[in-house]
Amino acid sequence: MDFYFQKLPSSSIKTIKLPEKFTFPFYYEPHPLCKLASKEVQEYLLNQKEFEHNFGVKSNKKGSITGKMFGILIVRNKKKEIGYLTAVSGKMAGTNHHKIFVPPVYDMLKKGSQFLNEEKILNKINTNIEELEKDPIYIELKLKLASEKTKASIDISEHKEHRKIARRKRKLKRLKAVSELSGKTLQILQEKLNNESIKEKQLINNVRRYWNYRIDTITDKMSFFTHQILKLKRLRKTKSADLQQYLFEQYQFLNSKKETKSLNQLFSEKNNQNIPAGAGECAAPKLLQYAFLNDLEPLAMAEFWWGKSPNKEIRKHQQFYPSCQGKCKPILNHMLSGIEMDKNPMLQNPAIGKELEIVFEDNELIVINKPANFLSVPGVHIHDSVFTRIKQLIKNISGPIIIHRLDMATSGLLVLAKNKRAHKEIQSQFIKKTVKKRYTALIAGNLIKNRGSINLPLRVDLNDRPRQLVCYEFGKKAITHWEVIKRSKGSTKIYFYPISGRTHQLRVHAAHALGLNSPIIGDDLYGNKSKRLYLHADSLEFKHPLTHRIMKFNRTADF
Repeated sequence: MDFYFQKLPSSSIKTIKLPEKFTFPFYYEPHPLCKLASKEVQEYLLNQKEFEHNFGVKSNKKGSITGKMFGILIVRNKKKEIGYLTAVSGKMAGTNHHKIFVPPVYDMLKKGSQFLNEEKILNKINTNIEELEKDPIYIELKLKLASEKTKASIDISEHKEHRKIARRKRKLKRLKAVSELSGKTLQILQEKLNNESIKEKQLINNVRRYWNYRIDTITDKMSFFTHQILKLKRLRKTKSADLQQYLFEQYQFLNSKKETKSLNQLFSEKNNQNIPAGAGECAAPKLLQYAFLNDLEPLAMAEFWWGKSPNKEIRKHQQFYPSCQGKCKPILNHMLSGIEMDKNPMLQNPAIGKELEIVFEDNELIVINKPANFLSVPGVHIHDSVFTRIKQLIKNISGPIIIHRLDMATSGLLVLAKNKRAHKEIQSQFIKKTVKKRYTALIAGNLIKNRGSINLPLRVDLNDRPRQLVCYEFGKKAITHWEVIKRSKGSTKIYFYPISGRTHQLRVHAAHALGLNSPIIGDDLYGNKSKRLYLHADSLEFKHPLTHRIMKFNRTADF
């Protein structure tokens, strides 16, 4: 009997139609069977006594809080029974093995594994480095070296300054001598001044040699420590790299055709992309690997977050999420090879049948009201966009045209330039932040405050583009003001006033725990999918590029 196969009761699934195709893992609506299985797993997580892990769900739990991503794979076994497998991304409670969660593709934590053996060696190297760096003699020499370098810098600078002053005085003497003296007297004075200059230069060189000698003496005494530390660090680097390559080869991924490929193979096929940390440890590859190893037919898949949201990414408790692009895409592309999947919605043009409303037009610019789910500029797979439509519509248009953008899902006002001069002038206003913009949004839930400001720096999630992260170290400054317009049952209509214009700024500022902690309704990246993203650019104000007259435009949201 397969311990990890959880059979779904026929009474619960008899009214649910089986999926015709497998889930497209990077954009999906969870199948009802996945929701049913997820509910069972979540009840288990809420009540289990098998392991101790603080997800941040229960207030009485001890230890650091760490939420986790869990996966569900609906499968059919050889007996034609429908059930599910479940997995957790990464390790949990310090181990890779748990009662109901499938094992990892490769268990680096297995007793006696090469990883653990090499880890012991690396830990020993780290200990040796730390002991050398904390040696009292080494610390004393480091302090003395720093002190001598400081004294040397001050002393040499003082001699240089003295030489500079003396040089200016000699220059004045030379000028005066040329006008007052001549012949032998002038020659004697010039030789005297030249000798003074030579002696001062020699003095500075001697001062440098003196300090170099003192510094070199200390450096020589430190050499035993520095050489040992450098040698150990080089050894650590080599061993770490070798271990990493070993691990990459141990992660061998199956597909339905029983073909295997390692992490090295999969990521080298993707333009020699570096292998991200944690690749192969996500729930989806674990689930598929176990299914293929045990002749279970995959039918549908979903992943949900359990616990408190991390500080950077937006992850909501119990919410479903697609597989990450950076870590999982090369792996899943191989593992799902030969399996018929749902269509990739990102390859379908949602703008078919939609028209652009022209709000204003003159010889310099054009303002349009962009529908929701309409690209501002051509995408990788879809060429149809505001840019291409305007190019077709206006024959004499020239220059870069696009000045600013709206997310494909966002509707509202866009200004475009008809020539290079107008583009440069209006773009300058955006850069200087003199353009006034306002957005209307529907927020899930009821906000308590009436207004406020959000200041959360943003950067792209390198492992899951195009998602954005809150990052205080590398993020770009992003500020948004907001105010409530209307409260309804289960939602709040607000105005957003973005001061900066970062990618997904309003969406992240709404959804993040340190922002409004309430996603915009219909946000399929940071919230829950709906018939549309309820975000609309309703107001735009800027100076005309030619007349410099203030131009104000409004288009009320239709929600």
